[in-house]
Amino acid sequence: MVQIIRKAALPSPSDVPEARRSVAAAAATIRLREPRPIGFPLVFTAELELIEPAVAFLHEHAVQRAHTADTVRTYTEILYDWFETLEQNGINWREAGPADLVAYRNRMLGEPSAHTKRAYSIRTINHRVRGVLRFYAWAVRRGWLRASPLTGVANDFAVARRGRLAGARGAEEADSSLFVLRQFASLPRPLTTGQARELLATLVPPYDLMARWQLYTGLRVGELLRLTLADVCKSTAPADAGYRIVEVVRKGRKSGYVIASPSLLEETSGYVSIYRRAYLARADRRRGAAGEGRLFIGSRGTVVSKNRYQQVLQRAGLACGFKTTSHLLRATFACLMLARLEQLAKTGAAINPLLIVKVLMGHEHIDTTDRYLRAIAVDTWRLGEVLDSLMSRGQG
Repeated sequence: MVQIIRKAALPSPSDVPEARRSVAAAAATIRLREPRPIGFPLVFTAELELIEPAVAFLHEHAVQRAHTADTVRTYTEILYDWFETLEQNGINWREAGPADLVAYRNRMLGEPSAHTKRAYSIRTINHRVRGVLRFYAWAVRRGWLRASPLTGVANDFAVARRGRLAGARGAEEADSSLFVLRQFASLPRPLTTGQARELLATLVPPYDLMARWQLYTGLRVGELLRLTLADVCKSTAPADAGYRIVEVVRKGRKSGYVIASPSLLEETSGYVSIYRRAYLARADRRRGAAGEGRLFIGSRGTVVSKNRYQQVLQRAGLACGFKTTSHLLRATFACLMLARLEQLAKTGAAINPLLIVKVLMGHEHIDTTDRYLRAIAVDTWRLGEVLDSLMSRGQG
Protein backbone atom coordinates (compact mmCIF):
# COMPACT_ATOMS: atom_id res chain seq x y z
CA MET A 1 0.00 0.00 0.00
CA VAL A 2 1.31 3.43 -0.95
CA GLN A 3 2.18 5.53 2.09
CA ILE A 4 2.58 9.24 2.73
CA ILE A 5 5.13 10.14 5.40
CA ARG A 6 5.40 13.77 6.43
CA LYS A 7 8.80 15.34 6.79
CA ALA A 8 9.71 15.94 10.44
CA ALA A 9 12.14 18.36 12.02
CA LEU A 10 15.69 17.25 12.61
CA PRO A 11 16.29 16.03 16.17
CA SER A 12 18.51 18.07 18.43
CA PRO A 13 21.85 16.50 19.39
CA SER A 14 20.64 15.96 22.95
CA ASP A 15 17.73 13.81 21.73
CA VAL A 16 19.87 11.19 19.95
CA PRO A 17 22.27 8.56 21.30
CA GLU A 18 25.69 9.90 22.26
CA ALA A 19 27.39 8.11 19.37
CA ARG A 20 25.22 10.03 16.89
CA ARG A 21 25.31 13.47 18.46
CA SER A 22 28.17 14.74 16.32
CA VAL A 23 26.28 13.68 13.18
CA ALA A 24 23.09 15.39 14.43
CA ALA A 25 25.02 18.58 15.18
CA ALA A 26 26.59 18.55 11.73
CA ALA A 27 23.22 17.95 10.05
CA ALA A 28 21.78 21.00 11.80
CA THR A 29 24.44 23.22 10.23
CA ILE A 30 23.71 22.15 6.64
CA ARG A 31 21.92 24.82 4.65
CA LEU A 32 19.86 23.69 1.67
CA ARG A 33 19.06 25.90 -1.31
CA GLU A 34 15.47 24.66 -1.53
CA PRO A 35 14.58 23.16 1.84
CA ARG A 36 11.27 21.35 2.10
CA PRO A 37 9.06 22.62 4.91
CA ILE A 38 8.13 20.60 7.96
CA GLY A 39 5.15 18.43 7.07
CA PHE A 40 6.10 18.12 3.39
CA PRO A 41 4.55 14.90 1.99
CA LEU A 42 6.93 12.12 0.94
CA VAL A 43 5.29 9.37 -1.12
CA PHE A 44 6.53 5.78 -0.65
CA THR A 45 5.61 2.42 -2.14
CA ALA A 46 4.46 -0.52 -0.01
CA GLU A 47 8.15 -1.56 0.23
CA LEU A 48 9.00 1.96 1.50
CA GLU A 49 10.76 2.93 -1.71
CA LEU A 50 10.56 6.64 -2.38
CA ILE A 51 8.45 7.46 -5.45
CA GLU A 52 10.88 10.07 -6.69
CA PRO A 53 8.88 11.60 -9.58
CA ALA A 54 5.86 12.17 -7.32
CA VAL A 55 8.03 13.83 -4.67
CA ALA A 56 9.79 15.95 -7.32
CA PHE A 57 6.41 17.04 -8.71
CA LEU A 58 5.23 18.08 -5.24
CA HIS A 59 8.56 19.77 -4.53
CA GLU A 60 8.28 21.93 -7.64
CA HIS A 61 4.77 23.06 -6.81
CA ALA A 62 5.26 23.49 -3.05
CA VAL A 63 8.78 24.97 -2.92
CA GLN A 64 9.74 26.31 -6.32
CA ARG A 65 6.34 27.61 -7.40
CA ALA A 66 5.24 28.31 -3.80
CA HIS A 67 1.69 27.10 -4.27
CA THR A 68 -0.64 27.25 -1.29
CA ALA A 69 -0.89 24.40 1.21
CA ASP A 70 -4.38 23.52 -0.08
CA THR A 71 -3.08 23.15 -3.65
CA VAL A 72 -0.21 20.92 -2.55
CA ARG A 73 -2.58 18.83 -0.44
CA THR A 74 -4.85 18.35 -3.46
CA TYR A 75 -1.96 17.26 -5.69
CA THR A 76 -0.79 14.89 -2.96
CA GLU A 77 -4.21 13.25 -2.71
CA ILE A 78 -4.40 12.81 -6.49
CA LEU A 79 -0.95 11.25 -6.77
CA TYR A 80 -1.55 9.02 -3.76
CA ASP A 81 -4.80 7.67 -5.21
CA TRP A 82 -3.28 7.16 -8.69
CA PHE A 83 -0.12 5.38 -7.51
CA GLU A 84 -2.14 3.29 -5.05
CA THR A 85 -4.37 2.17 -7.94
CA LEU A 86 -1.34 1.33 -10.08
CA GLU A 87 0.28 -0.64 -7.27
CA GLN A 88 -2.86 -2.66 -6.56
CA ASN A 89 -3.05 -3.62 -10.23
CA GLY A 90 0.67 -4.28 -10.66
CA ILE A 91 1.16 -1.53 -13.25
CA ASN A 92 4.42 0.38 -13.55
CA TRP A 93 3.70 4.10 -13.56
CA ARG A 94 5.96 4.57 -16.60
CA GLU A 95 3.92 2.08 -18.62
CA ALA A 96 0.44 3.38 -17.74
CA GLY A 97 -1.64 4.22 -20.79
CA PRO A 98 -5.06 5.47 -21.84
CA ALA A 99 -6.79 2.18 -20.99
CA ASP A 100 -5.44 2.35 -17.43
CA LEU A 101 -6.63 5.91 -16.96
CA VAL A 102 -10.08 5.05 -18.35
CA ALA A 103 -10.29 2.07 -15.95
CA TYR A 104 -9.25 4.38 -13.08
CA ARG A 105 -11.95 6.86 -14.03
CA ASN A 106 -14.61 4.18 -14.43
CA ARG A 107 -13.74 2.68 -11.04
CA MET A 108 -14.58 6.00 -9.41
CA LEU A 109 -17.86 6.01 -11.32
CA GLY A 110 -18.85 2.59 -10.01
CA GLU A 111 -17.45 2.53 -6.48
CA PRO A 112 -17.95 4.91 -3.54
CA SER A 113 -15.09 6.78 -1.94
CA ALA A 114 -13.19 4.76 0.65
CA HIS A 115 -12.86 7.92 2.73
CA THR A 116 -16.36 9.42 2.68
CA LYS A 117 -18.30 6.24 1.76
CA ARG A 118 -20.23 8.34 -0.75
CA ALA A 119 -20.27 8.23 -4.54
CA TYR A 120 -17.70 10.39 -6.30
CA SER A 121 -19.06 13.52 -7.91
CA ILE A 122 -18.36 14.13 -11.59
CA ARG A 123 -16.39 17.20 -10.59
CA THR A 124 -14.11 15.16 -8.30
CA ILE A 125 -13.56 12.49 -10.95
CA ASN A 126 -12.66 15.05 -13.60
CA HIS A 127 -10.41 16.88 -11.15
CA ARG A 128 -8.41 13.71 -10.43
CA VAL A 129 -8.19 12.72 -14.09
CA ARG A 130 -6.89 16.16 -15.02
CA GLY A 131 -4.39 15.92 -12.16
CA VAL A 132 -3.02 12.64 -13.52
CA LEU A 133 -2.74 14.09 -17.03
CA ARG A 134 -0.97 17.14 -15.61
CA PHE A 135 1.51 14.90 -13.77
CA TYR A 136 2.42 12.92 -16.90
CA ALA A 137 2.79 16.06 -18.99
CA TRP A 138 5.14 17.38 -16.28
CA ALA A 139 7.09 14.08 -16.19
CA VAL A 140 7.76 14.25 -19.94
CA ARG A 141 8.62 17.92 -19.76
CA ARG A 142 11.09 17.37 -16.88
CA GLY A 143 12.73 14.31 -18.39
CA TRP A 144 11.37 11.63 -16.07
CA LEU A 145 9.79 10.04 -19.15
CA ARG A 146 10.94 10.21 -22.74
CA ALA A 147 7.32 9.95 -23.86
CA SER A 148 3.96 8.86 -22.50
CA PRO A 149 0.77 7.67 -24.19
CA LEU A 150 -1.07 9.95 -21.77
CA THR A 151 0.36 13.04 -23.43
CA GLY A 152 0.22 14.27 -27.02
CA VAL A 153 -1.81 12.59 -29.74
CA ALA A 154 -0.81 9.02 -28.81
CA ASN A 155 -3.84 8.59 -26.56
CA ASP A 156 -6.34 8.66 -29.40
CA PHE A 157 -8.51 5.52 -29.50
CA ALA A 158 -9.92 6.32 -32.93
CA VAL A 159 -9.18 3.82 -35.72
CA ALA A 160 -9.02 6.60 -38.29
CA ARG A 161 -8.58 10.30 -37.67
CA ARG A 162 -10.45 13.01 -39.49
CA GLY A 163 -8.70 16.15 -40.59
CA ARG A 164 -8.83 18.93 -38.04
CA LEU A 165 -10.83 21.99 -38.91
CA ALA A 166 -9.28 25.43 -38.68
CA GLY A 167 -9.68 26.88 -35.21
CA ALA A 168 -10.23 23.49 -33.60
CA ARG A 169 -8.94 22.85 -30.14
CA GLY A 170 -5.30 22.00 -29.58
CA ALA A 171 -4.16 18.41 -29.33
CA GLU A 172 -3.70 18.56 -25.57
CA GLU A 173 -7.25 19.82 -24.96
CA ALA A 174 -8.67 17.20 -27.34
CA ASP A 175 -6.73 14.45 -25.58
CA SER A 176 -7.99 15.61 -22.19
CA SER A 177 -11.60 15.54 -23.37
CA LEU A 178 -11.17 11.85 -24.15
CA PHE A 179 -10.94 11.05 -20.44
CA VAL A 180 -12.93 13.90 -18.87
CA LEU A 181 -16.62 13.26 -18.30
CA ARG A 182 -19.27 15.67 -19.43
CA GLN A 183 -20.06 18.00 -16.58
CA PHE A 184 -23.01 20.32 -16.11
CA ALA A 185 -22.61 23.30 -13.83
CA SER A 186 -25.38 23.47 -11.24
CA LEU A 187 -26.98 26.80 -10.44
CA PRO A 188 -26.63 28.00 -6.83
CA ARG A 189 -29.71 28.00 -4.61
CA PRO A 190 -29.28 30.80 -2.05
CA LEU A 191 -30.71 30.61 1.44
CA THR A 192 -33.98 32.35 2.16
CA THR A 193 -34.37 34.97 4.86
CA GLY A 194 -35.89 32.47 7.25
CA GLN A 195 -33.20 29.88 6.59
CA ALA A 196 -30.39 32.41 7.11
CA ARG A 197 -31.87 33.64 10.38
CA GLU A 198 -32.50 30.12 11.64
CA LEU A 199 -28.97 29.08 10.77
CA LEU A 200 -27.37 32.06 12.49
CA ALA A 201 -29.53 31.48 15.58
CA THR A 202 -28.43 27.83 15.72
CA LEU A 203 -24.70 28.49 15.41
CA VAL A 204 -22.64 29.33 18.49
CA PRO A 205 -19.71 31.77 18.69
CA PRO A 206 -17.47 32.18 16.80
CA TYR A 207 -19.16 30.21 14.01
CA ASP A 208 -22.22 32.46 13.88
CA LEU A 209 -20.00 35.48 13.25
CA MET A 210 -18.00 33.58 10.64
CA ALA A 211 -21.22 32.74 8.81
CA ARG A 212 -22.28 36.39 8.97
CA TRP A 213 -19.00 37.48 7.38
CA GLN A 214 -19.61 35.09 4.49
CA LEU A 215 -23.24 36.12 4.10
CA TYR A 216 -22.44 39.85 4.21
CA THR A 217 -19.15 39.95 2.28
CA GLY A 218 -18.96 36.78 0.14
CA LEU A 219 -15.54 35.72 1.45
CA ARG A 220 -14.22 32.28 0.55
CA VAL A 221 -13.70 30.02 3.54
CA GLY A 222 -9.91 30.19 3.13
CA GLU A 223 -10.01 33.99 2.95
CA LEU A 224 -12.27 34.10 5.99
CA LEU A 225 -9.93 31.96 8.09
CA ARG A 226 -6.93 34.12 7.13
CA LEU A 227 -8.53 37.28 8.53
CA THR A 228 -6.58 38.76 11.42
CA LEU A 229 -7.56 41.18 14.12
CA ALA A 230 -5.28 43.74 12.51
CA ASP A 231 -7.09 43.39 9.17
CA VAL A 232 -10.36 44.47 10.74
CA CYS A 233 -8.82 47.16 12.93
CA LYS A 234 -6.99 48.85 10.05
CA SER A 235 -10.01 48.82 7.73
CA THR A 236 -10.62 52.15 6.04
CA ALA A 237 -13.75 54.07 5.13
CA PRO A 238 -14.47 56.98 2.78
CA ALA A 239 -15.62 60.21 4.36
CA ASP A 240 -19.20 60.06 5.70
CA ALA A 241 -19.53 56.43 4.60
CA GLY A 242 -21.53 53.93 6.62
CA TYR A 243 -19.31 51.04 5.64
CA ARG A 244 -15.64 50.12 5.84
CA ILE A 245 -13.24 48.52 3.36
CA VAL A 246 -11.32 45.52 4.66
CA GLU A 247 -8.21 44.43 2.74
CA VAL A 248 -7.99 40.64 2.25
CA VAL A 249 -5.68 38.13 0.60
CA ARG A 250 -7.60 36.43 -2.17
CA LYS A 251 -7.21 32.99 -3.68
CA GLY A 252 -3.81 32.59 -5.29
CA ARG A 253 -2.35 35.28 -2.98
CA LYS A 254 -4.00 38.07 -4.95
CA SER A 255 -4.82 41.23 -3.03
CA GLY A 256 -8.44 42.32 -2.77
CA TYR A 257 -11.00 43.83 -0.49
CA VAL A 258 -14.51 43.37 0.88
CA ILE A 259 -17.04 45.91 2.12
CA ALA A 260 -18.14 45.42 5.73
CA SER A 261 -21.36 46.98 6.98
CA PRO A 262 -21.52 48.87 10.32
CA SER A 263 -23.67 46.13 11.88
CA LEU A 264 -21.13 43.45 10.94
CA LEU A 265 -18.24 45.47 12.37
CA GLU A 266 -20.22 46.11 15.54
CA GLU A 267 -20.89 42.40 16.02
CA THR A 268 -17.22 41.65 15.34
CA SER A 269 -16.16 44.19 17.96
CA GLY A 270 -18.47 42.56 20.51
CA TYR A 271 -17.06 39.13 19.73
CA VAL A 272 -13.47 40.36 20.11
CA SER A 273 -14.10 42.12 23.41
CA ILE A 274 -16.11 39.30 25.00
CA TYR A 275 -15.76 35.84 23.46
CA ARG A 276 -12.33 36.04 21.85
CA ARG A 277 -10.75 37.55 24.96
CA ALA A 278 -12.38 34.91 27.16
CA TYR A 279 -11.27 32.06 24.90
CA LEU A 280 -7.66 33.24 24.94
CA ALA A 281 -7.73 33.76 28.71
CA ARG A 282 -9.04 30.23 29.17
CA ALA A 283 -6.12 28.83 27.18
CA ASP A 284 -3.47 31.24 28.45
CA ARG A 285 -0.77 28.57 28.45
CA ARG A 286 -1.31 27.99 24.72
CA ARG A 287 -1.41 31.61 23.71
CA GLY A 288 0.90 30.86 20.79
CA ALA A 289 -1.88 28.77 19.22
CA ALA A 290 -3.73 31.99 18.35
CA GLY A 291 -1.80 32.02 15.09
CA GLU A 292 -0.48 35.49 14.33
CA GLY A 293 -3.49 37.27 15.75
CA ARG A 294 -6.10 35.41 13.71
CA LEU A 295 -9.56 36.85 14.18
CA PHE A 296 -11.55 33.67 14.72
CA ILE A 297 -10.52 31.72 17.80
CA GLY A 298 -12.42 28.69 19.08
CA SER A 299 -13.57 28.06 22.64
CA ARG A 300 -10.32 26.19 23.39
CA GLY A 301 -8.19 29.16 22.47
CA THR A 302 -6.98 27.74 19.17
CA VAL A 303 -7.49 28.98 15.62
CA VAL A 304 -10.66 27.69 13.98
CA SER A 305 -9.76 25.17 11.28
CA LYS A 306 -11.44 24.81 7.90
CA ASN A 307 -12.69 21.29 8.62
CA ARG A 308 -14.09 22.28 12.01
CA TYR A 309 -15.98 25.26 10.60
CA GLN A 310 -17.46 23.23 7.76
CA GLN A 311 -18.50 20.43 10.12
CA VAL A 312 -20.25 22.88 12.42
CA LEU A 313 -22.06 24.46 9.45
CA GLN A 314 -23.17 21.08 8.16
CA ARG A 315 -24.51 19.96 11.53
CA ALA A 316 -26.31 23.26 12.08
CA GLY A 317 -27.93 22.98 8.67
CA LEU A 318 -29.10 19.45 9.37
CA ALA A 319 -30.54 20.60 12.67
CA CYS A 320 -32.44 23.33 10.79
CA GLY A 321 -33.66 20.91 8.12
CA PHE A 322 -31.68 22.08 5.08
CA LYS A 323 -28.23 21.63 3.56
CA THR A 324 -25.63 24.26 4.41
CA THR A 325 -22.05 24.68 3.27
CA SER A 326 -19.56 27.52 3.45
CA HIS A 327 -19.78 27.91 -0.34
CA LEU A 328 -23.58 28.20 -0.12
CA LEU A 329 -23.21 31.21 2.19
CA ARG A 330 -20.88 32.82 -0.33
CA ALA A 331 -23.31 32.04 -3.16
CA THR A 332 -26.16 33.57 -1.16
CA PHE A 333 -24.24 36.84 -0.89
CA ALA A 334 -23.48 36.84 -4.63
CA CYS A 335 -27.09 36.22 -5.67
CA LEU A 336 -28.50 38.80 -3.27
CA MET A 337 -25.98 41.46 -4.22
CA LEU A 338 -26.41 40.83 -7.94
CA ALA A 339 -30.20 40.97 -7.67
CA ARG A 340 -30.03 44.24 -5.77
CA LEU A 341 -27.62 45.77 -8.28
CA GLU A 342 -29.81 44.63 -11.16
CA GLN A 343 -32.70 46.51 -9.56
CA LEU A 344 -30.58 49.66 -9.27
CA ALA A 345 -29.46 49.34 -12.90
CA LYS A 346 -33.06 49.11 -14.05
CA THR A 347 -33.86 52.38 -12.25
CA GLY A 348 -31.15 54.20 -14.20
CA ALA A 349 -27.99 53.74 -12.10
CA ALA A 350 -24.87 53.78 -14.30
CA ILE A 351 -23.41 50.53 -13.02
CA ASN A 352 -22.40 47.13 -14.35
CA PRO A 353 -23.85 44.70 -11.79
CA LEU A 354 -21.96 41.66 -13.05
CA LEU A 355 -18.60 43.46 -12.98
CA ILE A 356 -19.18 44.78 -9.45
CA VAL A 357 -20.03 41.34 -8.11
CA LYS A 358 -17.00 39.89 -9.94
CA VAL A 359 -14.73 42.28 -8.03
CA LEU A 360 -16.45 41.71 -4.69
CA MET A 361 -16.28 37.94 -5.10
CA GLY A 362 -12.65 37.99 -6.20
CA HIS A 363 -13.33 36.06 -9.42
CA GLU A 364 -10.62 35.99 -12.06
CA HIS A 365 -13.04 35.43 -14.95
CA ILE A 366 -16.44 37.03 -15.34
CA ASP A 367 -17.84 33.74 -16.69
CA THR A 368 -17.62 32.42 -13.12
CA THR A 369 -19.80 35.28 -11.90
CA ASP A 370 -22.33 34.85 -14.71
CA ARG A 371 -23.75 31.69 -13.15
CA TYR A 372 -25.17 33.81 -10.31
CA LEU A 373 -26.94 36.01 -12.87
CA ARG A 374 -28.52 32.90 -14.40
CA ALA A 375 -29.50 31.73 -10.93
CA ILE A 376 -31.43 34.88 -10.08
CA ALA A 377 -33.05 34.84 -13.52
CA VAL A 378 -34.79 31.55 -12.70
CA ASP A 379 -35.61 32.46 -9.09
CA THR A 380 -36.40 36.18 -9.18
CA TRP A 381 -39.55 36.05 -7.04
CA ARG A 382 -37.85 34.19 -4.22
CA LEU A 383 -34.79 36.43 -4.18
CA GLY A 384 -36.95 39.53 -4.28
CA GLU A 385 -38.57 38.42 -1.05
CA VAL A 386 -35.20 37.83 0.56
CA LEU A 387 -33.81 41.18 -0.59
CA ASP A 388 -36.78 43.17 0.62
CA SER A 389 -36.52 41.61 4.06
CA LEU A 390 -32.75 41.97 4.42
CA MET A 391 -32.55 45.50 3.07
CA SER A 392 -35.40 46.69 5.27
CA ARG A 393 -33.47 45.48 8.31
CA GLY A 394 -30.27 47.15 7.15
CA GLN A 395 -28.36 43.90 7.20
CA GLY A 396 -27.30 43.86 3.54
